[in-house]
Amino acid sequence: MAVQERTLVLIKPDAIQRGLIGEITTRFEKKGLKLIGLKMMGLDEALLREHYAHISEKPFFPSLSKFMQSTPVIAMCWEGLEVVDAVRKITGITKARQAEAGSIRGDLAMSVSCNVIHASDSLENAEVEVKRFFKLDELYTYNKSEYMHVYAADELE
Repeated sequence: MAVQERTLVLIKPDAIQRGLIGEITTRFEKKGLKLIGLKMMGLDEALLREHYAHISEKPFFPSLSKFMQSTPVIAMCWEGLEVVDAVRKITGITKARQAEAGSIRGDLAMSVSCNVIHASDSLENAEVEVKRFFKLDELYTYNKSEYMHVYAADELE
């Protein structure tokens, strides 16, 4: 099997409140991606400061932090060929009201902050973010029997 990438997806508090967990998860499953880690968890200020270090000094960070701590989130780790790019495409751009129709944000959200989902934006960030939210023993390796119907044979080598 070809080298598989991993990426982090967080289902945010607004999606939890609106009952969108299944809808969001189904989009990735239908694409043929492999779910290798899943958990509900509360986020604390320290984890949020680390995760959002690039914006932690911005004036809007306190309200973002409060929002992200308002309910637990669903953390997921997905695996697949070029999974980071595939997940970003499915997710849509951050400013949800301008996200393309058919994307998760384009179909389910209207806000920049309340945009229902976080997805790693690069392979490098995905590697860091997966480790931030999952311990090694929380990620599972298994054969996905449908892969022969998701990828061409040469993509599996």
